[in-house]
Amino acid sequence: MADVPRWIDLIDPSDDELHAHLPEHVHATALAALRAPHVHDDEPRPRIETHGDYVLGVFLVPVAVQSEDRVYYQEIDFVATADTLVSVSKTPPGEHPFDPKPAKEACRVHDEVGMFVYHLVDEVAERYLDLVDDLDDEIDELEDRVAAESPAVVGKRLRELRADLRGIRRTLTPTRDAVHKVVDNRVELDEDDLFPRDVEIAFGDAYDKLLRATEALESSRDAVAGVRDYLQGKISNDQNDVMKRLTLIASLLLVPTFIVGLYGQNFRHIPELSWAFGYWWSWGWILATTAGQLIFFRWKRWI
Repeated sequence: MADVPRWIDLIDPSDDELHAHLPEHVHATALAALRAPHVHDDEPRPRIETHGDYVLGVFLVPVAVQSEDRVYYQEIDFVATADTLVSVSKTPPGEHPFDPKPAKEACRVHDEVGMFVYHLVDEVAERYLDLVDDLDDEIDELEDRVAAESPAVVGKRLRELRADLRGIRRTLTPTRDAVHKVVDNRVELDEDDLFPRDVEIAFGDAYDKLLRATEALESSRDAVAGVRDYLQGKISNDQNDVMKRLTLIASLLLVPTFIVGLYGQNFRHIPELSWAFGYWWSWGWILATTAGQLIFFRWKRWI
């Protein structure tokens, strides 16, 4: 065992780099997980597994790009032995890989490998908390846009946010469960104690952060539902305003239509038809009744 534990950080490594730094007897499934390129949004499923003399970890971190209204996923995998931690960052297509630098800087020189793993997992947990804060800002911004933009635009963004929340929950929940396995002392090496008691206690802090992120995510889902209800209420109010205007127009035209229909009857003995001012007489009634309706509607505060 080396005197000082090592943390080796790899970004999109080749097979030769992996074989140079990984334990000699790495299970084929573990090696396949480390080799697989990052191509899916919320796959593979986050987990921590024991494989005899090493522990395999797979994590996904959603990243919100507020300027572009989208979310993408960074993958960070690791293999931890008694004296070495090998972390593998995979670059999403067209994006940036997960940077474990803050976690590495938080480690002390003589920390055990289990503490290295804790700082890495704690950084992942912090990223989830930051992500939920960013989503809350997005939801608040969307709520302000409901009154200013068309329902089609707001509805489209609302559906995107709901899809993002579902995707984040699919990664956050298994991440929390994987960390809980360490807290419950269900992840250990065959011959060495990778996660001693003090490390398990530290993992408890990371688990609490993931719990807080889960609760905040549920709150965000409720906020999105509130924005959806607000949007539906605005659509209903807009429809009511349209119906109100149409009803007002129909009411204003009802009496003039009656007057026109009255004098348009095909009867011979209609006195007004023989008057010299009969035409203006009918127009007078039309204008008077229309003005009377407008005054009545205004008095009732219907318009």
